[in-house]
Parts: sequence; C-alpha cells; structure tokens
Amino acid sequence: MTTIVRDAVAGARAGATAESRSAGAEIRRGELAAFLRSRRERISPEQVGLPRGRRRRTPGLRREEVAQLSTVGVTWYTWLEQGRDIHVSAQVLDAIARALLLDRSERTHLFALAAAIDPTPASECTGVPQSLQLMLEQLEPFPACVQNSRFDLLAYNRTYRLLMCDLDKVAPEDRNCLWLAFTHDEWRSSLVDRDETIRLMAAKFRAVMAEHVAEPAWKAMVKRLEDASPEFREIWARHEVVRPGDKIKVYRQSEVGIVRLAATSLWTGPQQGPKLLTYTPADAETHERLERLYALALAAEATEAAPAAV
Repeated sequence: MTTIVRDAVAGARAGATAESRSAGAEIRRGELAAFLRSRRERISPEQVGLPRGRRRRTPGLRREEVAQLSTVGVTWYTWLEQGRDIHVSAQVLDAIARALLLDRSERTHLFALAAAIDPTPASECTGVPQSLQLMLEQLEPFPACVQNSRFDLLAYNRTYRLLMCDLDKVAPEDRNCLWLAFTHDEWRSSLVDRDETIRLMAAKFRAVMAEHVAEPAWKAMVKRLEDASPEFREIWARHEVVRPGDKIKVYRQSEVGIVRLAATSLWTGPQQGPKLLTYTPADAETHERLERLYALALAAEATEAAPAAV
C-alpha cells in the first residue's frame, strides 16, 4: 500500500511539474509574440530601405516585410507573433534579430524568450576603445585604421586621415571606403588603378555580404550605392566575388605623390568583424613620403587647434 501511495504522489508531482513547464512555455511564447510586435511597429520602412507606400495603416513594418528582410516564410513569422507552439532555430532568430535592428540587450531578450542559445553572443563592435586608438597613434607615420566588415571606418590615425582625402571633412555617415571609392572625387583620384580597385572592392563586399544578407544595414548600403552610382550598379550586376587578401596597394597622394604600401589586416577580437588595417611602406621612397605626409597631418592639426587656444 505504501508503494502505491508513493507512486501516486510521484505521478501527481510529475504531472504538476509538466503542467507548470507547459504553462511557463506558453507565457514565454506570449511574451515573445508581444515583444516581436513591439519591435516591428517601432521601425519605419525608410530605416530598412523599403518604400512607405500610400496605403500603409500598420505602424512600422508589416509582418510580410519582416519576413522578407529576414528571409523567413510569412506564415512562419506570423505564427511566431501569434504565440504558436513551434520550434524556432537559432539561425531564424538571428535573422529576425538583424531584420528588427535589435540591440545587444534586445537580442539577448529575444533568445531568452525563445529558449534558444545565441550563436553569436556579444560579437558586434560597440566602438573603438581608447587602447586601440592609442595603438593607431603609435603606428604613425604609417597609415592605419579600424574598419568593420562593411567597410565603415570606425577610427584612423593622422596619416591615414590624409592618405586619400581629408577624412575629418567627410560626414561621419559617409566614412565608408566603398562609398568613397564610388562617389568621392578626391578619394577616387587617389586610386592609381581605379577601375580594378573598385571592381575588387565591390566583389569583396558581395562575398562578405553573403554572411549578412538578411541585415537591413547591408541592404541599405547597396541601395544607396545603386542610387548614387551608375558605375556601381553596372559592377554589382556582374555578381563577382573575391575573398579579402593582403597585397601591395598604390595610392596617388595629392601632396606627396605616389606611395606603395603593404597592407596587413589584424582582427580586433575573436569574431571576424572589425579589423585593424596597417599600411607599411613597400620601399624607401614611400617611407620618406609617409614621413612628409605625417608632418603635414601634424601641421594641419596644429592649425585647426590654434583658433580654440585664442
């Protein structure tokens, strides 16, 4: 009799535990559905490169637009927002997080609600630390910069500032090597073999974009370039791809002349995101010209600082 009672109690406890887990999972699905809706409704179509249209009644994005941006089926995404009991892979959650422009805290919350493990935890660059900026300065007179995989310039030293153009005079949102190579006259004129250089840059961008194809920022970058540059549209339509590589780069600097530089890339963390790019002289003449360029950069810095000291 004791055994029967004990088994009955154990069975009741197991049933209660299972019921509690089921209720907890249902609550999480409801929270996930509400969270997705709130994030979707805060994003305007323009933020992700989509047309607004005249008959938009939904605040923010439509469900089908989120599905399109994240390359997820519309029905599947709708079920998520309805709190249906479906299994969602980490890859799908990753694509949705990128499409909804979630920050690190929001992304962590999304994966927690879905009871999934984030495949890329804390992999984004949140800025360039002071230690890395100091390293850039210590490399002078050699040009150096920190660049992310989308070719955005996150930081640079004084010599790099003047290598292709005066970067301090370029709007922060335009400090992207691909954008400058196709739209900025002074930057373009510094490229000795411009046609080959911009072709390879577009091919590298396409190859890397395969890993970020669902991300709105990458799509918006392509659209912006296509709108601004017929040359980019023609090259992009070829679908050429090439992986990044280090080689001798030749630039025509407006003040000191031709410089030949050996480029080296160093990742700044465990993930292949931001990298430190250093340019060392390939010959003695370039070394001397970099010294002169650095002196010009120091003089420009002193001139700019002078009015503030008065």
